[in-house]
Amino acid sequence: MQQRRRALAAAAATVGLFLLVQLGALALVAPFDAAGFQATEDPSDPTNSALYLGVILVATAAMLGAIRLGARWLLRGVVLFASGLMALYVFLVLLPPWLALEIAGGVNVPAFAAAGGLVLALYRYPEWYVIDAAGVVMGAGAAALFGISFGLLPAIALLAALAVYDAVSVYGTEHMLALADGVMELKLPVVLVVPLALSYSFLDGGAGDASAEDEGAESGTAESTTAEGADGENATARTDERDTPATPDGGESDDERSATANESADAGDRPTVAERDALFVGLGDAVMPTVMVASAAAFAPAPSLGVSWLPALTLPALSAMVGTLAGLGVLLWLVLRGRAHAGLPLLNGGAIGGYLLGALASGIPLVRALGLGPYL
Repeated sequence: MQQRRRALAAAAATVGLFLLVQLGALALVAPFDAAGFQATEDPSDPTNSALYLGVILVATAAMLGAIRLGARWLLRGVVLFASGLMALYVFLVLLPPWLALEIAGGVNVPAFAAAGGLVLALYRYPEWYVIDAAGVVMGAGAAALFGISFGLLPAIALLAALAVYDAVSVYGTEHMLALADGVMELKLPVVLVVPLALSYSFLDGGAGDASAEDEGAESGTAESTTAEGADGENATARTDERDTPATPDGGESDDERSATANESADAGDRPTVAERDALFVGLGDAVMPTVMVASAAAFAPAPSLGVSWLPALTLPALSAMVGTLAGLGVLLWLVLRGRAHAGLPLLNGGAIGGYLLGALASGIPLVRALGLGPYL
């Protein structure tokens, strides 16, 4: 019973972190747009999605090369720089520029100080709560930035392509697993860390004592880890599928005992997810579907729901959030059962499906909801 409560608490905390990223992105949509942070000249151009996917492939190859060449210091530096840059975007629109004095050259001193402080904290003391705080800031900022830069059709195309790519790279080539193994050692906000024990310390143990794959092999747990760098790359790690399933009466079948006997000695008894000290969820798994939420808020022709503290919230954006969380629920159910699964097919699929339902409920024709109007 205690293990079940720990697993449910971890699942609830994971949902809470996703909600923080989603709400943060929605809160940043209007300020980012007003500040001119749009990253593309024409957000409605679907070729933006193809270009971004190409950047992902190149960046993945570069990151894998850095890991295999032992240049993790370079990868760490790139992620820290990306963390500071994204945090700066967020703090520039959130913190008042009243210290932007002439002596500072018109620079928003509080924003630069906050971004620098975040990078320093990640470098000197990357405990799990520092990682999660930085991850929420980065995730909300990245999702809002890409949300206002990708119109409805490019956003849908991007999420669909990334879902397919994630599935292929996890179930097929498995190169994302190697990437996840390498970046987990860096103790940077490429994952969201959800402790399952009050005494847990990401610094003292966590993923730093072994690679993500080794930890999974030793513990038999399910982990979904994502590398989120300057390019928004994601890599979902697999669960360990070698745990011996129990028969209905609680024992093992002859085939299962035979399979267990054929495994190596170090693949013996493994605790369940609930018996682990922490659960890891990829930051990219939170960011990518939230791009659809932010894009729906920025480009879907639907009225605001009238939430005073979140004016960008519309029905299509809300339904995209609900769809994402529904996909997350299924993903967590699979993970807590010890089954391997790529995250983005469920999460992106939920976000797209939820958005389309909300758009149709708002009276937006399907062609327009898909962003196909200019092409038909």
